[in-house]
Amino acid sequence: MATPAPTHPTTERLTVMGAGLVGSLLSLYLARRGHAVEVFERRGDPRRAGFQEGRSINLALSDRGWKALGGVGVANDIRQVGIPMSGRVMHDVHGNLTRQPYGHDGQAIYSVNRGHLNRRLLDLAEGQTGVTFNFGQQCLGVDLKTKELRLRDTETQQEHNAPYTRLFGTDGAFSAVRGALQRTDRFDYSQDFLDYGYKELTIAAGPGGAWQLEKNALHIWPRGQYLMIALPNLDGSFNATLFFPFEGPESFAALQTPAEVTDFFDRVFPDAVPLMPALTEEFFAHPTGSLLTVKCFPWKYGDDVLLLGDAAHAIVPFYGQGMNAGFEDCTVLNSLFDTHGDSAWDVIFAEFQAQRKPNNDAMADLALYNFVEMRDRVADPNFLLQKKIEAKISAQFPGQWVPLYSQVTFSDTPYAEAWAAGQRQDAIMARLMPHIQAEADYDQPEVQALVQQEMAARH
Repeated sequence: MATPAPTHPTTERLTVMGAGLVGSLLSLYLARRGHAVEVFERRGDPRRAGFQEGRSINLALSDRGWKALGGVGVANDIRQVGIPMSGRVMHDVHGNLTRQPYGHDGQAIYSVNRGHLNRRLLDLAEGQTGVTFNFGQQCLGVDLKTKELRLRDTETQQEHNAPYTRLFGTDGAFSAVRGALQRTDRFDYSQDFLDYGYKELTIAAGPGGAWQLEKNALHIWPRGQYLMIALPNLDGSFNATLFFPFEGPESFAALQTPAEVTDFFDRVFPDAVPLMPALTEEFFAHPTGSLLTVKCFPWKYGDDVLLLGDAAHAIVPFYGQGMNAGFEDCTVLNSLFDTHGDSAWDVIFAEFQAQRKPNNDAMADLALYNFVEMRDRVADPNFLLQKKIEAKISAQFPGQWVPLYSQVTFSDTPYAEAWAAGQRQDAIMARLMPHIQAEADYDQPEVQALVQQEMAARH
């Protein structure tokens, strides 16, 4: 349900640095509460002709993201341009396919184009009374004492200052707002890059805009030390992403010519190559992106500044939760306004970081855990058998055993609770699986006795 605006809007003008997904959604939430909001963004307006999209990775919208969009009444609008993916389809090196459902019937994550979602949120936010967007404004620094942003107009190169009363930093993993906080006393900060980068590629649409792979699935080519994934687009194409080491015998460094790229893909992803007519052109034209995890604390500076989204907690993309976690920040912040009122800034900021920090740290760990799963475990028959057994336990003990993936993706269970429950489940499966060689073994009396014993011990 959309949040109603308060009957007595505050006159205080709020400032948001960053008009990406989290910044535009946050602006919408703040405006719906009656606040005047000024937004600054380094890039140009993505709704204007000639705008170059920096990242085209399709996003996987799941329950937390839908809840946040629903909170400002825009979920149905976005659902029209999303494609439900109800499971993974794994492609082995011979082109054989294995399907693994994400949850139970009716549960799906949605493939949504980042650019469309951002443009739609900007339109909706700009349609609210009191929201002003300033594009092409690079933040050079923040003076926390005088409460001023130092900005450079990217077109004219002119520098100017903009005062703020309350500043929300939603300016991404390399946040300038966080950069100012990092120079304050006792600010903890870490950034960890994976030895892997990513490259965006395209699986073309078939004749008449037909999907050449199963449309309602996330496709994975797991290859042990690296992988490729593909998410569907509305036009029949798929956005493919190769996650690949930077260095080594099989790495970006090792693929320097079109012939080397073609040979590698023919050998490793043979079923995908015929569907990728622009493979070599895209491989060399598209940049190689890096993958990092950012952790920091505190996320606030007094009751003047608050970090949200990637500025506070950037994660690697292997659980599809980066955007969903940032959107959940908006939901939680909004609920704290509901609880404490719109002017209890100190209490709200303190409670926000106390709630979100442990959960987003857990999500960072979960994303790395899922990288290993997607890279090599999803190709392992023992792992796939274990997933089937977990589904049987879940069906036999509804509510008592919710698979980790379902807790993260199809619920709003706090990430830290989901991760702790998942680790307990992993320990139980490690004890059960030696007694199970096939799916039918689950119904054997001795296996059932072990399952009952494990479930009794959990409570």
